[in-house]
Amino acid sequence: MGQDNPLLLLAMLVAAGVAGKWWLDDYRAARRGTPHPRALPGATAAPLGAVMLAAGGALVLLAGETAGEFALDVSGEQSRMTVLFGGYTLAAAFIEELLFRGFLVVENRGRAALLAGIVGASALFALLHPFLWEWSEGRLLVHPGAKAWWSTAAVFAGSLWFYAVRFLPNNPGRSLLPCFAAHAAKNLGVFAVKYALGFVSGWW
Repeated sequence: MGQDNPLLLLAMLVAAGVAGKWWLDDYRAARRGTPHPRALPGATAAPLGAVMLAAGGALVLLAGETAGEFALDVSGEQSRMTVLFGGYTLAAAFIEELLFRGFLVVENRGRAALLAGIVGASALFALLHPFLWEWSEGRLLVHPGAKAWWSTAAVFAGSLWFYAVRFLPNNPGRSLLPCFAAHAAKNLGVFAVKYALGFVSGWW
């Protein structure tokens, strides 16, 4: 998703808002004790402790990722971000969690299938983030540098954590709320790091 088309970003924000309302409607119905028969995945309540653990763990992972970038001397290779795009990443976090941690889950086929599905979906999730590759002017460009590999590995680790917080025992309802909290905390943290290092450039 490029940052040079504010109208497209705004359209994506609106789309995420619509999907968010659907999920919230299902969540409220479940809270009332009248769950929708075709409710969106994970539209259930979660203990506050599970939500806080999820967000805290995501920030610990981000701290490790940032420290690794400095250790590898690649912190200056970060991409720039606008404030609008920062807002979009929060909306994208919701959509990504609903899709990956909600729909792309192998359930009711045993623990081994669940874990294999989590690893496979996390690998796909990491590779879909354009760190190792870029589509530019009709050509696929490959970026095999240390920053690209490190960032891809960080996204993979983050995905594993996002899946974990949905299936940990402290989230008995398999709610997506901890996943949303973890992903939003990670993306807010990324914005804060970029801002601190001078990689946030303008509102849009």
